[in-house]
Amino acid sequence: MTPESMPIWVGIIGNFGFPIAITVYLFVRFENKIDKLEKVILGLSTVIKEVNKNKRK
Repeated sequence: MTPESMPIWVGIIGNFGFPIAITVYLFVRFENKIDKLEKVILGLSTVIKEVNKNKRK
């Protein structure tokens, strides 16, 4: 990296660094929520199957 290219890199990091950081932060937060939702949906499907079995009897 030459000294002449430093302003270019500073500009790139300044323009894209913050949006990338926010995207990563939101992805990590949403990933945890999506995992919890997946567990709840799987549990709900199990309950629905049990209710359907009991209705058929």
